[in-house]
Amino acid sequence: MDATQQYTFTDYKSGLNVRWCPGCGDHAILNTVQKAMAELGLKTHEVAVISGIGCSSRFTYYMNTYGFHTIHGRAAAIATGVKTANPRLKVWQITGDGDALAIGGNHFIHAIRRNIDLNMILFNNQIYGLTKGQYSPTSKRGFVSKTSPFGTVEYPFRPGELTIGARGQFFARTIDKDLKLCIDVFKAAANHKGTSVVEVLQNCVIYNNGVHAAITDKEHREDRTILLEHGKPMIFGRNRDKGLMLDGMRLKVVKIGENGVTEQDILVHDAHNPDNTLHLKLVDMEYPEFPVATGVIRNVDSLTYDAEVEAQVQAVQKSSKVKSFYDLAREGDVWEVK
Repeated sequence: MDATQQYTFTDYKSGLNVRWCPGCGDHAILNTVQKAMAELGLKTHEVAVISGIGCSSRFTYYMNTYGFHTIHGRAAAIATGVKTANPRLKVWQITGDGDALAIGGNHFIHAIRRNIDLNMILFNNQIYGLTKGQYSPTSKRGFVSKTSPFGTVEYPFRPGELTIGARGQFFARTIDKDLKLCIDVFKAAANHKGTSVVEVLQNCVIYNNGVHAAITDKEHREDRTILLEHGKPMIFGRNRDKGLMLDGMRLKVVKIGENGVTEQDILVHDAHNPDNTLHLKLVDMEYPEFPVATGVIRNVDSLTYDAEVEAQVQAVQKSSKVKSFYDLAREGDVWEVK
């Protein structure tokens, strides 16, 4: 395909039968990633999709791009290597809440800390689906599953909190059934230079059906979620009459028009603020006390690992006497045998 090629989402489809359960949220995520790539005009031969193990990790088979279905929890390590070896590739990592945050947790936080220029899409259904219904690192405390028949006694990870705690510069959240928001968020993630983490609240129809229903059903979504947009006030609700303010160091939900509150009193979202204090509060909001934040919550420019490594290699090459393997072999002590 030449530089003037106009792409459609079908250009990114591999042609293989998609083997996810009917009704699984993964179908929507796959379609919206492909549509986002088409709108971005990404060349299929310049994209690499890396996955670990889990239902979500079958994603690579369904993409007409380069792909690598790796081993459990190691997608971030492989993706780091791919991007560092070939910085011109657009690298997308597909992972689940178990794959990324349990066995892959160490790789997850260090890829974020290093700020590798790759896009992580984290499917969060709060369950291990592929291995038939064990609780995961994001399962709510008290959750009953095959491995917690009396309810979990653990507090879950919050992916946004973990990302920001690992010095993450980009975090966004979307919902599998909100197709427009998914496309917008994936495009924003792709345009960010550095590690972008997008948490998708995804439904597993077999082992955890309706896990996000309290905030994602059409009747209540507008009152129980808030779409954050940079430079716009944090207003939500079906009637656009609720908002967020600070009460000392805490966030609070207020109603516009009550107790003298006006739209001018509502916090304005600044996704580009290097100070992550408010971003951390926003990613931690949970229903029913707060609306769940969606959209791009943090998007801050910073140095990227792969670009810094490439610059360092080029600088060392210019000043080094070693220009070839022959030079390297003769660099140390050399004996001539006669």
